Amino acid sequence: MSNNPEPHHRPPTAPLVLHWLTFLSMLAGLYLALLYAPREQTMGDAQRIFYLHVPAAWVGFLAFAVTLVASVLYLRHREPHWDIVAACSAEIGVVFTAIAVITGSIWAKPTWNAWWPWQQEPRLILVTILLLIYLAYLMLRSFLPQGEQRARLAAVYGIAAFASVPLTFLSVRWWQGLHPVIFERRGIGLTTPMLQTFLVCLGAFTLLYGSLLQERIKLAQLTSDVELLRVQLLDAKRGVR
Repeated sequence: MSNNPEPHHRPPTAPLVLHWLTFLSMLAGLYLALLYAPREQTMGDAQRIFYLHVPAAWVGFLAFAVTLVASVLYLRHREPHWDIVAACSAEIGVVFTAIAVITGSIWAKPTWNAWWPWQQEPRLILVTILLLIYLAYLMLRSFLPQGEQRARLAAVYGIAAFASVPLTFLSVRWWQGLHPVIFERRGIGLTTPMLQTFLVCLGAFTLLYGSLLQERIKLAQLTSDVELLRVQLLDAKRGVR
């Protein structure tokens, strides 16, 4: 019997690096948003919600774009991995889009004196429709049995659903409403400290999305493997009988 201790299984380095970068960038973004960025003259401290609201909306759009790409790759290669990526990314996109809607409503109350000024702001309606479209995507996946048919239908839906993303994003520029436009052709409507804070928060939320997607894919793959083993065990029991 060998006296050498058994080697411990260490987690991969890349995921740990991503998680630490996410953690540190989130701390930096929190510090900058609350303490470094100056107080906005018109909206006051309520404007600080901007550093959470916009990055959350960005992650929602990014997640749905990944769902689009993964859906296209699934239809092309028929690899279950891409179906898992599409589903996991859509789940994260729904969560962050809901966060964007909630924070936008909180921001709207002190700024526009209304929680939901939908008559003056068409983007509120469009982002709600966007959220419902992707909730329906997740419901479609939950109602259909796991298999190639579900993956194929979900991929087609995921591709078609993405049309609502650029429509929602461009609505501020197409229809004038209450929602401000930060990046315009004539310049950026942010001071230098505000822009620096915004970019750090945007990067932090992007890293957070990457970390969440990575862990969610692992969980989905494990769940799929367990389900496959369960089916095999049931088939084996029927064979014995």
